[in-house]
Amino acid sequence: QVQLVESGGGLVQPGGSLSLSCTASGSIFSIDAMGWYRQAPGKERELVATITTRGSTNYADSVKGRFTISRVNGKITVYLQMDSLEPEDTAVYYCNGRYLVPSGAGYRNLEVWGQGTLVTVSS
Repeated sequence: QVQLVESGGGLVQPGGSLSLSCTASGSIFSIDAMGWYRQAPGKERELVATITTRGSTNYADSVKGRFTISRVNGKITVYLQMDSLEPEDTAVYYCNGRYLVPSGAGYRNLEVWGQGTLVTVSS
C-alpha cells in the first residue's frame, strides 16, 4: 500500500506565498508522475501542476507564472511553491501520484491521493 501525506496549508493574505509538500511512503517500484490538484467549494477537482519522473512539468493556465512544482528525496517528495496568491486560489489541495507497485509475482499501476490540505487566501 502507498500513502501520500500533504502539509503546508494555511491562511495567507492576497499577494503572499505558501509552500506545500507531499511525501509518498510504501512499496514503490517506480514513479510515473506526481502532482497537485485542488477543489474549491461547489466546484470540481482540477489540475494544478504535475511533474514526471524525467522532470517534465505541466501547469494549469490559472497558475502559470505563479506556482512552481518540484521534487526531491528520490522523487518521492513533491513540492508546490505558490507565489502571488489570489483569493481564487482558495481550495483544498490534494497530492496525487501514479506509480508501479509490487503485486504478487509482478507489478501493477496505482494512482494514490493524499488527504488534502486547506489553503485559504484572504485579507
